[in-house]
Amino acid sequence: MKVFYSRVSTSEQNDERQLQNLKGFDYILSDKCSGSIPLWERPKGKGLKELIDTHQLELLEIHSIDRLGRNMMDVLGVWSELTQKGITIVCRNPSLRNLTDEGKIDKFSQLMMGILSTMSDFERNLIRERQMEGIRIRKERGLYGGRKIGSKMDTTQFLQKEKSQKIIEYLKKGYTHNEISKILRCSPSTIQKVKGMVEG
Repeated sequence: MKVFYSRVSTSEQNDERQLQNLKGFDYILSDKCSGSIPLWERPKGKGLKELIDTHQLELLEIHSIDRLGRNMMDVLGVWSELTQKGITIVCRNPSLRNLTDEGKIDKFSQLMMGILSTMSDFERNLIRERQMEGIRIRKERGLYGGRKIGSKMDTTQFLQKEKSQKIIEYLKKGYTHNEISKILRCSPSTIQKVKGMVEG
């Protein structure tokens, strides 16, 4: 089964630009919602997930790579998940696909995704550096208190964090700690901590 997926942020926006050359698709799924909502939680995204879980989806085509997630981390997670399931992703802009017609990893697209991942890491590091610089300045001015001594996040709060929820989701799907670590860019110790809390 071949599906074309599109998304625009509001009902007022027109997705006609994305919906071109759609012959040969079994379904055209169009979401009108914020990109901050994870793909599988969007109205049409849920339908897409159902096609994946019931092993009906063979190819997913999108207009641009950012249709898959709110940030590069989410995009890479979806890309990796569908690749492991043998589902072909075709992106029109830029021209990328995860698998060749023979079902092998497309080397060029793999390289491009690696570059995009590196750029995403670089951007996150810059943001982190700016945050640390801001904290340093506030500390020098006596305006930053940080977390109070002796305070800590309880189990419920920790498991409700977005990254913890993602880890739980991937653990349930049978991903290894190493795979989750690469997809979510987190340490194996964090994954083990989440797993221990869930099982405990």
